[in-house]
Amino acid sequence: MATFALGDQKLYDLLHNNPAVEILRASYVNDPAVIMKNDNMVSVNSCIAVDLSGQVCSESIGPTQYSGTGGASDFAFGASHAKNGKAIIAIHSTARNGEISTIMPSLPLGAIVSIRRNNVDYVVTEYGIAPLFGRSVKERVQNLIAVAHPDFRAELKAQAERLRLH
Repeated sequence: MATFALGDQKLYDLLHNNPAVEILRASYVNDPAVIMKNDNMVSVNSCIAVDLSGQVCSESIGPTQYSGTGGASDFAFGASHAKNGKAIIAIHSTARNGEISTIMPSLPLGAIVSIRRNNVDYVVTEYGIAPLFGRSVKERVQNLIAVAHPDFRAELKAQAERLRLH
């Protein structure tokens, strides 16, 4: 089931008159009430930044709109409310060729929260998996710092203390 497909002729040939494929309206496919009916549903989304509480920004860089949310919030909500479902955020630990951490003490002023922290079960980087579901703010902070790029961990810890998130 999909809302659209974009690819080469090989993909289009596979899709053409294929009874195993349904292309439906996004208003149905991305409906959290429909998504959560799927037991064991797992959503995997990426984003621009995650703050130490687990809020996810996937649409803006600060207040500047960068992309649309797509179905990220719909699938994260639906998966996190499905029986045995999981909502996963997969993100590189840095951006701008390693210049900035994508895990931040707080989202920049004006950044859009695309996915609420209560709808994120795990954040995954190349440094591991940060479990967030059912965790206190202190545990979330510790888990997210543990999967941040090592070059930024000390500063994240210091900022967490300054913000009293520890």
